[in-house]
Amino acid sequence: MMRLSLTTDKSFHPKSFAEVNPAQKSTHSAWEVLDPRYWTANGYVVLRVDERGCGQSHGMLDSMSRSTSDGFVDVIEWAAEQSWSSGKIGLLGISYYAGSQWRVAARRPKGLAAIVPWEGMSDYYRDRVRHGGILSNTFIDFESELFILSIDQVALTDANSYRDDEYFKSKDFNLADIEVPLLSIANWGGILLHLRGNIQGYVQAGSEFKYLRCITGRHDLPFYYDEEVAVQRSFLDAVLKGEDLEGWTVPGKLPPVDMCLRVGNSGVNVPEKERKAFPRRKESHWPLANTQYKKFFLGKENTLSTTDPTGKGMVQYDALSGEVNFRTAPCEEEAEITSHPLAHLVASVSSMDGASPCNMDIFLTLRHYDSQGNEVFYTGTTGEPVPVVKGWLRLSLRRVDDSHPAHREYLPHRNYFSSNVQKVIPGELYPVDVEIWPTNGVIGKGHTLDLQIAGRDTQGGGMFEHNHPEDRPESVLKAWNNIHFGPGQQSFLVLPIIPSTDIN
Repeated sequence: MMRLSLTTDKSFHPKSFAEVNPAQKSTHSAWEVLDPRYWTANGYVVLRVDERGCGQSHGMLDSMSRSTSDGFVDVIEWAAEQSWSSGKIGLLGISYYAGSQWRVAARRPKGLAAIVPWEGMSDYYRDRVRHGGILSNTFIDFESELFILSIDQVALTDANSYRDDEYFKSKDFNLADIEVPLLSIANWGGILLHLRGNIQGYVQAGSEFKYLRCITGRHDLPFYYDEEVAVQRSFLDAVLKGEDLEGWTVPGKLPPVDMCLRVGNSGVNVPEKERKAFPRRKESHWPLANTQYKKFFLGKENTLSTTDPTGKGMVQYDALSGEVNFRTAPCEEEAEITSHPLAHLVASVSSMDGASPCNMDIFLTLRHYDSQGNEVFYTGTTGEPVPVVKGWLRLSLRRVDDSHPAHREYLPHRNYFSSNVQKVIPGELYPVDVEIWPTNGVIGKGHTLDLQIAGRDTQGGGMFEHNHPEDRPESVLKAWNNIHFGPGQQSFLVLPIIPSTDIN
């Protein structure tokens, strides 16, 4: 018997609770949800529900599934009919309380009028469980320790590898079915769980009024900042009460993208410094309308250069413990990178110590170094130092579906079906496009960017590691991994460069 406790206040994470904005915590505060005292004082009814298998509710928890969404639909439609209700329901919360919003909104329950998914994945397979097809197991293991009344999520994610498996099919839905106004909040530092989902949720949702707000900082604190609560309330006042002082519901009035710019080095997990150091800018499109995609070719002496190398070459690393790095020359001028990087690699595997490798896991990390050669770190989900961004791909799942409506040249679409599995044969060269998660960073004059390529997690993974022995068996992966470059086998990094703008 498993139960999930959702009354996760100061007793669950006392250090985090102590650091939450005092104006946004009270007797009934709980983990990752709004403070009832503030919102009820401003004309709202706050409803928190124990879903199946949680708190005081019976049944079994099957997170992010159709059955959980069934219960969510029932609650929304019930609330909309109550005498104390205006008939308009809005959803607001962090993490799980955000990811579940995408799913229920796609069901279009009667009464649902707005959603505010704050750092919430929208794709269970790609965002949370299998990055590039590789199992991200350690967070699932951690989260499952909190469950009492739940299906065995650890066993199910271990046993199911593809999106056409019944387990993942039960989590699937269509973002385009979402019609209600939405405000999606993405955190640039959430490079292993929610970031991708908030961006893609915004892009693919069918809503007429949809907005993307990009922030920085830890996962638990920004939601409660005064300035962020003001944005939440402004949006919900507009949609739920008809009190639209900013123009949220006026076509074309507000730029749909409002993003924080990671300029300079504000340190790691220093909230006040970070909030002051990083300016905001509004944009009319995502990706930004003036994006220039620029290729940086991998070359000899581990360089990243806009000039294609004239000679062929190859670098090699131990698949289980090694890595290689390619670095740009120092920037001549300040440069902004915003939206979707991409790595095009020509890869192969070679036998090591008589092993017979038949797959290759690619782990990419984009790192930023200052003019003194020191890495510039950013604040990650739990306050840990993280690099600019990461990307992944299991080589046997390299097949791209370029006919899919979500496919873009900068964002290859993969179905990750069991029928998509392709062989990896030692000695064969495989050109692949590796998705790197969306990002933002301003690279200062004299600074450099580094593309790190490895066969396992490197610094910055935090609690989201990919080390399950059955998903990544040595018998399959032990090898020399090779990256090729030069004429006829070009490998390159594509960076989304934003021409000179006001970024100071």
